[in-house]
Amino acid sequence: MVLAQVDELDPFHLFIWDPIWFEGTAFEINRVVLLMFLASAVCIGFFWLGSRRGSLVPKGIQNIAESAYFFVRDQIAIDVIGPKDGLRFAPYLATLFFFIFFMNLLEIVPGINFPVTSRMAIPAMLALLTYIIFNAVGIARQGGIRYFKDTLFPPGVPLVVKPLLAIIELASVFIFRPLTLAIRLFANMMAGHVLLTIFFLFTHGFIFVDFNVFTLPIGILTGVVAAGLIVFEMLVISIQAYIFTMLTAFYIAESIHGHGEHDEEHAHEVSGAHADPAKPAGPHVTEGMAEVA
Repeated sequence: MVLAQVDELDPFHLFIWDPIWFEGTAFEINRVVLLMFLASAVCIGFFWLGSRRGSLVPKGIQNIAESAYFFVRDQIAIDVIGPKDGLRFAPYLATLFFFIFFMNLLEIVPGINFPVTSRMAIPAMLALLTYIIFNAVGIARQGGIRYFKDTLFPPGVPLVVKPLLAIIELASVFIFRPLTLAIRLFANMMAGHVLLTIFFLFTHGFIFVDFNVFTLPIGILTGVVAAGLIVFEMLVISIQAYIFTMLTAFYIAESIHGHGEHDEEHAHEVSGAHADPAKPAGPHVTEGMAEVA
């Protein structure tokens, strides 16, 4: 009976729901869209609650929100892009990180149990936005000709290798980069969602459908495994948001500094910041929330 439950499960029902409003139009809304709106509202509410008081000594939700923002700003934006340009992109990277995080988090919320990012359209749109940004930044900073020239023909490459390398770089940067960015997030969240669904189906079937002295231990075991998978998925949820944001920061940094120039320029900016005795050791906590606002 339990195996029949799993065999009869339509996998499309894990990801696709019938329209709720505006069926057949470009503004069609179903459960996935509503959950995306919910994740957006939670993300906005989290930072609004964290920034509305602006206390000099943060505590409670303000302390959590500021610590979360500073993590993205310092550990991703500044570390990858550099102190100067990293601050400019920190608000976008923080928004990207926590929007993905809250959409992923819905996977383990009781009664919802669905990661919005397991629908390919959403990771694809986020990857497309990143793709537009890093290319626009590269063209604006380096100029169109130099940007495409340095991307396709990195400096220091032997002439005989350049034609082959140009083909590889063209496919890697302008075709596969946005695809892999989207597919990585989509595939990981979809796999976790399917795995949790299967184990919870087994647990429900062995305990509540085919209950007997033989199936009860198996149902308890699958329930324990499902609980362990929830803990593991919590780690995956955070890691996937981090990887997507980190790669976005890396692509922006490469567009700004060019191939082979990022490390040297970044090191110079960091050493310059540390060498300035008049520069405070770190910004006051309330500055971060002002940047978000």
